Parts: sequence; structure tokens; C-alpha cells
Amino acid sequence: MAERSFKKEVAQLRIGEGELFRGEGVLAVTKALLQSGVSYIGGYQGAPISHMMDVMNDAKEVREELGVHFENCASEAGAAAMLAASIHYPLRGAVTWKSTVGTNVASDALANVASAGVTGGCVIVIGEDYGEGSSIMQERSHAFAMKSQIWLLDPRLDLPTIVECVEQGFALSEASNTPVMLTLRIRACHMYGQFTAKHNKKGRYNADDRIEAPVFDYAKVVLPPSSYRQEVQKIERRWPAAVDFIAAQGLNEVFAGPLGEVGIIVQGGLFNALNRALELLELSDSFGRTKLPIYVLNVTYPLIPSELESFCADKKAVLVVEEGQPNYIEQFVKSVLLDSKSRTAVHGKDILPMAGEYKTQVLLDGAVEFIASTRPAGLDLAALAAVRDAHRSRVKQSTEAIGFPVPGRPPGFCIGCPERPLFSALKLLQEELGPFHVCGDIGCHLFGSLPPFNIGQHTMGYGLGLASASGLAPNFKGRVISLMGDGGFWHNGLTSGIANAVFNGDDGVVIVVDNGYAAATGHQAIPSTGHDSQGNPVDMSIEKALRGVGVQWIRSVDSYDIDDMIVALREAVTSENHGLKAIVAGGECQLVRQRRVRRETATALERGERVVRTRYGVDEDVCTGDHACIRLSGCPSLTIKDNPDPLLSDPVATIDDGCVGCGNCAAVAHEAGLCPSFFKAEIIANPNWFDRAMHGMRQRLIGMLQGQ
Repeated sequence: MAERSFKKEVAQLRIGEGELFRGEGVLAVTKALLQSGVSYIGGYQGAPISHMMDVMNDAKEVREELGVHFENCASEAGAAAMLAASIHYPLRGAVTWKSTVGTNVASDALANVASAGVTGGCVIVIGEDYGEGSSIMQERSHAFAMKSQIWLLDPRLDLPTIVECVEQGFALSEASNTPVMLTLRIRACHMYGQFTAKHNKKGRYNADDRIEAPVFDYAKVVLPPSSYRQEVQKIERRWPAAVDFIAAQGLNEVFAGPLGEVGIIVQGGLFNALNRALELLELSDSFGRTKLPIYVLNVTYPLIPSELESFCADKKAVLVVEEGQPNYIEQFVKSVLLDSKSRTAVHGKDILPMAGEYKTQVLLDGAVEFIASTRPAGLDLAALAAVRDAHRSRVKQSTEAIGFPVPGRPPGFCIGCPERPLFSALKLLQEELGPFHVCGDIGCHLFGSLPPFNIGQHTMGYGLGLASASGLAPNFKGRVISLMGDGGFWHNGLTSGIANAVFNGDDGVVIVVDNGYAAATGHQAIPSTGHDSQGNPVDMSIEKALRGVGVQWIRSVDSYDIDDMIVALREAVTSENHGLKAIVAGGECQLVRQRRVRRETATALERGERVVRTRYGVDEDVCTGDHACIRLSGCPSLTIKDNPDPLLSDPVATIDDGCVGCGNCAAVAHEAGLCPSFFKAEIIANPNWFDRAMHGMRQRLIGMLQGQ
């Protein structure tokens, strides 16, 4: 059950030539792929392109009509390996994954396909995850494109431009026999717009019209001496072919402006932010009619020397707007202009920050400083500086409006998350046995490193929690505990972590957090979900996989049962048995559960059926204000309010209406032996005769006790 359904929206994927497509960025990219005649699509979920995987699943009927195969790949490496289909055969294919972390996993296959070259067009849709909305380390895909010589598109955030770049990406790939990356920033994935559609096309070969005879060409095998010739072909044939195609098709754009004494060179994905900054300075409008000439790089690698020279020819200075570091584009621009003996001054990171997201204020400041340093005719520098200062002032006023700084709010576990009681159990056990070193992993459980738990000293990559303990554990007094999510387990952890630890006879503890889905990326199905992405049953489990690679010590525990979890953890940490000890902490993701339960509840209420909801509360007359429940749980529905006792000043704990009745707050309070103030309440809708009778008896008993 994916986080979001696109079953209604995918109907638009059928529209034909001349019709107007309206929708979200990920839907537009999918439509562009179908218009391009792809034969296969694959990928691995991850922000910001997770919903693209959901669209592909929901568009099953449309895909099957066109003979397009879609693969929910086990990892980004598996997705990249699909591109082997296009090495020998005229098959167009597309794969997708998250940013540099996905590309790192896929790097082996990508390097090989880039070396061998392709016959059919290949487009790799990269969810470029850079900036303050990112969930990973701050890196760009540009370096990998340069390293393996894969062409890199960074389209302007405009649906017609994005669709055009997808379609031209396949043509560029075939013209230069090279795979092409297309980066989609988070705003591109979720922006809404429209474009004029074309008819969908079947691939030359597809699932309904298959290739009959195999092709063998040793020149495509990445082994010496073929690999030596492939490297020469990259430079002597493929690169010039790509440069010629990009120039001939006009993939980059020039927005001419009347103030041509200076200009700006910008990555396509940053054009909208730049244009907004110029709009505030009254140097452009919301339609991009700029007064300063702008060269928009929808293709950021390879760059086109002739276009750069032409754009800079009549300008005394240009500003290169390139987000992140190193400043690859700026360096290339300087090199080209130096070789051509141009006198155009090049500014970039000397004015704009070396690192960090280029938001409106950053670009506003940079544009004013660039104009101040170059002093082009026709611009009132004082007026521009006044606009900049006024914008800064408005930003400052908005931050000071409430009278105190807005506190930082890092991400955390959802209300009722099954991973919250796991970390509560770990925290309680640490009070008994002392602190542990806990090796973290990518996924929701990484939030355990934040308050109130502060558990998880490091994270090294998806599914690498246990592998990251292999160097530390032999040199650490006491057993090291490692975490691994169920998504990471199937992605990489089973081999790199579990099998490796068994093979090497490592002694440690691994907790596999089994919440049923790839939850952090939008609840995509994984092998242990129990069904595939289409709802077909799949008989695979984490416990079977653990036993299959030789793990002997396995405990499966309900995450919500803190008592059993502490017992299992204590046994694992203190056991005299040498070898890997695995605890499978099972509990369905509460977001998925609540979506299902709400539908079931609504249906039952419409039928007049009996429905019972569980909620927890705090008796404010009993609460002492110690708040250990909050320190051990951290649930967002557990908060504080003023003490009703006028003689006491400490606030009391309270549970708001967001409670989903998981019981973790009460469990940790009682487990720690701290608080008797929690109570469990059952709210019954459409009660039967027995419920009414019991309610009457309780009311009379309470009345008698109150009377005494």
C-alpha cells in the first residue's frame, strides 16, 4: 500500500497528439517516457523520485498496452544493470533512483555501461537531493557524470522543458552511444503544470514484439583490449557527437535582454530561483522576460565551448550561478574563455556561497553584488541595493514577529510508530547495563539518534548498519548493537551485513526493524511485505532469509511489547554464545495501519456496526509532573498542560487527540516503575446491549464509591 495512489491521474497517460496534459512533474516525466518508445523501466525508490515508482505501478494497464516492462528493483545496482539490455540492442530504457547515494550503489554497472556504450537510448532519472530539503549528505551528481562520461541534463523547472529534455535525452543517448542522466530536483518532481502531449509509442522491440536473435560483439565487453578502445571512443567519437547534437538541437537556451553588457550563466534547475531574485529587483518578470541576458544550461555536461564563447563575446563580465561545490561549470567556463583569449571576466563562487542551497535571498544578494562589482550602464545600483535591504528586512521581521526564535524541529517518529518502543526499550536497558555503541542505518530508525533517545552513533549507508560494526566490534569492550531496516535488509544488508558476519564468525547483535514496507520512501512493497507491488502474495520473510544464510540465534519480538523486547535485548547482549544474534522487531508502520483502520472504521460506522477505539490518557490528579513518560517515549501526542492544582506549579502530562492508542507512553512509564497515572480507555461506537449494561453497572459502582 503506497503512501499515495495515482490510479486516477494515470488516466492522463493515455492522451494523444495535441491534447493538453495537466499534472505533476513525476507524471509528466512518465508520459514523456511513454512518448519516447521505451521498452523497459526500472528503479529503486528514494526521495524525491519515490512517487515516480508509485506512478509506474499504478500505470500497469497503460504500460502493458505498450509492452513496457517495469521492474521494482532490489537496489539501484539492479536498476542500473537493466541498462545492459541497450548495449547490443535498439531498446530504449529508463531507470530511476535517489541522487548520489543511489548512484554510488549503481556505480559499478553505470561505469561498465558507460564504457561499453549503448545502441538503444538510455535515460537515468536522478532525484537530485541537494539543499535544505535534503535527507542525505550534500553532494551533486555532476562529479559522477564527469567521471564516467555520462551526459547530464538539468532541465529548467517548466513541464514542457522537462518533457522535451526527456525525449531529447533518448535521442542524445543514441546519437552519441552514451547513457544520459536527467536530474529532477524536489520542486521539479512535485510542481504542477501543463504541456501539449504526443501519442505514446511502442518501442521497436518490446514485451509483445521480442528480439529473436542474440548479438555478440566482443568490442562491447569491458575487458582489455576492448576497454582501451572504448576509452578512446569516448573522447574521439562519443563526446564530439554529443556536443554536435546538443548544439544542433538547441537544448540550452538563451534569454536575451536589453542590458547586454553583462550576463548570467545558470544551471537549468536554478533558473526559476534566479528569475525570482531578478523579479524582485525589477530586472525580470514572472514569465522570465529578463533585462539581463541569461544562458540557461539545460545540459550541464558536456558544456558547449562555441555557445559559451558566443554568449560571452560582447560582455565585459558574466556570473556563473552553480549550486554546490566543486565549481565544475565555473572552472570550465574560465578555461574556455582563457583558451579563446576572451577578456570577459568570470564571477561565480567569489560572489556566491561555495556550498548550500541557492534560495531567493542568496541569489538576490549575489545579483546585487555582481552588478555592483561590474557596474553595467543603465542600472541604478542604489535602487537595487535598497530592494535587497528591504527584502532582508522583511525576512528579519518575519522571524522576529513571534518575539522569540523559532526552535529547530528535526524530524522524528510518527505518533504510534512501532520503532519508538524499540528505542524506549534500548534506553531502559542502557539504564540497567550501561551505554551501548549502536551502529545506525538509513531509514526511519535513524530518528532514534535524536532526542529523547540519542541512540545511534553513526550511519554509513543503506543496509550497512551491521557491516559498519565489523571494524569496531573486535576492538570494543562489550557487544556492539547494529540496526537495520527491513528495506535496507533486502537492499544490501542481507549480503553485506548478515551473510558477511556469519561467514567471518563475527560476534554481535543486529536488530532488524520490520515495519512491513519501505516506509521512509512512501510505503513501497518489499519482499517481506507479504505481497508484491500489484498485491499478489509473496512468501518471503526476514526470518527465513536469516536462517538461510546460517544465523542460529534469532528472536522475533513484537515492537510494541517493551517487556519482551527488553528480555530479548538483554539476552542478546549478555549471552555467552559466540556468533551473530538477530532480533527481528516486528510492527506495522502506523501510517499505513491508520489509513487502513480509518477506512474500515468508516465503513463499519456506515453499516451501524460496533466499533471500538483505544485511547490512552493521564489522570491529572495523580500525575506528579516528573515527565519521565515524555523522556522515555517522546511521542508527539504526549505533551504538558498547566497543573489544575493551584498549590502546584509543575505542569502535568496530557495526551492530545492525535493519540492512536499504541500504548507506548503508558508502557514505558510502568516499565520504568515511575508512574501510575496512565489509563486506557475504550471508546465504543454503536454499543450493543452488553456494552450498555456494563456501562450502567460501572456508573452505579463509581457513584457508590464517590458517595462513600
